[in-house]
Amino acid sequence: MGYNEEKASSVTAKSKFPREAFSDVLGANVNFAADFQGSALTGTAVKGLAIITCMDSRVNPLVVVGMNAGDAKILRNAGARVTEDVLRTLVLATYLLGVDRILVMPHTDCRMAQSEEADIHKTIAEQYGVDTRSLEFRTVSDQRKALITDVIRIRSYPLLRDGVTVGGAIYNVTTGALEPLDC
Repeated sequence: MGYNEEKASSVTAKSKFPREAFSDVLGANVNFAADFQGSALTGTAVKGLAIITCMDSRVNPLVVVGMNAGDAKILRNAGARVTEDVLRTLVLATYLLGVDRILVMPHTDCRMAQSEEADIHKTIAEQYGVDTRSLEFRTVSDQRKALITDVIRIRSYPLLRDGVTVGGAIYNVTTGALEPLDC
């Protein structure tokens, strides 16, 4: 077997879905699909809301605000930061997907608010030998100040649909309460 054939064989082996690694996920989906009732949902946000929040698994954004699947658009990233991709997605959501309210919702006890950018890069380099300095993780030393900055960034973004209301609140992972901030 030549080099290209070996490489193609290796890529093919890696491209197969890793069923064993995802067996719990696929098994749970079988149960979910058996009782699935969501086929009538559309791609629009029924309640007109988009939530920007953290990827932290302690945050269940729809439950936090008393909503269900289909009610809101959820955008998640490390630290609930308003990035260029978040702005791009909000443009689509406000023009095409029924969003007229945006809530930026970081949370307490967030790793992105507990470390400096350089410290995270250093930890990854020391523990895994990977240089991540080409990435910006967008850590924050003052979570409230960062939230205000992100809310203002959305409000001043010229491509969002006129009339969209934007607010910011910090979700407390210990109490479940939202703390709205004046921005």
